[in-house]
Amino acid sequence: MISPRSKPCTASVTAIVTKPERRRRWRPLSSPLTRRILLVNLIAPIILAAGLLYLDRYKQGLIRSELAGLTTQAEMMAGAVGEGAVSEQALGFLEINQDLAQHMVRRLAQSAQIRARLFDAVGGLAADSRFLLSAKGNIRIEDLAPPRQMGWLATLDYWWEQAATWMPLDETLPVHLEPPQQKAEHFPEVVAALGGRTEGVVRSHPAGGILLSVAVPVQRYKQVVGALMVSHDGSRVARALFQVRVAIFQAFAVSLAVTIALSIYMAGTISRPIRRLALAAEQVRHGRGRAHRIPDLSRRGDEIGELSVALKEMTEALWARMDAIERFAADVAHEIKNPLTSVRSAVETAARLSDPEKQKKLLAIIQDDVERLNRLITDISDASRVDAEMSRADTEPVPLALLLATLAEVYRSTAETLHFPLDLPTDDTLVVDGIEGRLVQVLRNLIGNAISFSPEGGTIRLAAARHGQTIRLTIEDDGPGIPDGKLNAIFDRFYTERPAGEKFGTHSGLGLSISKQIVDAHGGRIWAENREGGGARFVVELKAG
Repeated sequence: MISPRSKPCTASVTAIVTKPERRRRWRPLSSPLTRRILLVNLIAPIILAAGLLYLDRYKQGLIRSELAGLTTQAEMMAGAVGEGAVSEQALGFLEINQDLAQHMVRRLAQSAQIRARLFDAVGGLAADSRFLLSAKGNIRIEDLAPPRQMGWLATLDYWWEQAATWMPLDETLPVHLEPPQQKAEHFPEVVAALGGRTEGVVRSHPAGGILLSVAVPVQRYKQVVGALMVSHDGSRVARALFQVRVAIFQAFAVSLAVTIALSIYMAGTISRPIRRLALAAEQVRHGRGRAHRIPDLSRRGDEIGELSVALKEMTEALWARMDAIERFAADVAHEIKNPLTSVRSAVETAARLSDPEKQKKLLAIIQDDVERLNRLITDISDASRVDAEMSRADTEPVPLALLLATLAEVYRSTAETLHFPLDLPTDDTLVVDGIEGRLVQVLRNLIGNAISFSPEGGTIRLAAARHGQTIRLTIEDDGPGIPDGKLNAIFDRFYTERPAGEKFGTHSGLGLSISKQIVDAHGGRIWAENREGGGARFVVELKAG
């Protein structure tokens, strides 16, 4: 309802602008979010690298391939020995010529870079490629490593070669032991070969690595006259495994570097803007003034951009609310100060007067001012509760046609000198989602305002209609209308433009302001206009439910 004229007072707000704090530099590993992203991204390559360190299948394939090669070499050497180093003795017995076999085994094993041992039919050692003259001779041949060169590059090459040929001791394999007097019974594969079967064995070398050996039968005219065992230290297997591991580690190093770089980049694109938003929010929380605003990251087009927009809008809404509170407080102080000043003046004057009639008049003024204060404080309390109540209350379907008809019936019985015609649709489509009590308050304020400006026997027209997705309510009166240029000002707090002859202080000037608050909270709008031929029209537009 519109109250007596009183110019609104707007308090000036002085923004405290402080010197911006120097933003702390973002360090990649100082962010917990960066560390979590980096850790999660590193799990997969680390597990892959750890799993590839155990190349059991590849190792077994290399061993099978190496044993197949040794078998082929052993069969070729056994065939050559069977043809060239086996002689026929008396009674048709076949026997290995040890001197000739020694030379043949020595030459053939040297070109193949393997060790070869020949056992005769009774299991004795007949030839060994490590001896120059015979298996039982005193001249033993050992291939020595070339002398080491000096310099860091030569040292690096030496340790590289050592790493390439090293293989850890496999406890699941039998350990290779070489007795001083070697016999066939010391080697199961040789025993099998003397029985006519080719067999290969993998042993673990005490110094590290593995030893591969294959024994094949030596035959002449399909008669087994001995067994040839060839062996290799498995350095080629170790070197092949080492090269594969090196390739894997190279790929792992590249993928690790790329993963770390991408993780830090991705974490930076997430944690840095979040940190900026957090620092800006902290500055706003400490009341650093409006110079520190929430950064606008909407160009990112992602959730962080949406977060920045939401924080920015929330901050602007908070500043707007704070400004509104300051203006409201200033207006309230101004409006309360007027009746308080009047009461104080009346009390001081009454204390100096001795005339009972004058004191009685002053007491009447004091009583009117107290009642005005009471109404003012009540309306101020109601206005301050509107926003909080609208944000907490649950909405429900409100039938506006029934609501308007009920209010018209109530006012017909209380304001008998006025007419309240209704214009409502026949169908029941005027339903909105809202708070019924507050919508009733809006309509009562508008109808009460129309009653106060209507002449005796006047008409207040109530109408409601649906226009698409909105519902429009109109309240029209036959009063003097709204002064020019005041169609928007009448919704300001404490605005006063009352009919002539109305007692001063009857209204607080908050009715229309509260009505606008309620309509805005419902997502609608309210405005006023003058009718052709005289009178005012108030229109409330709400979204249909």
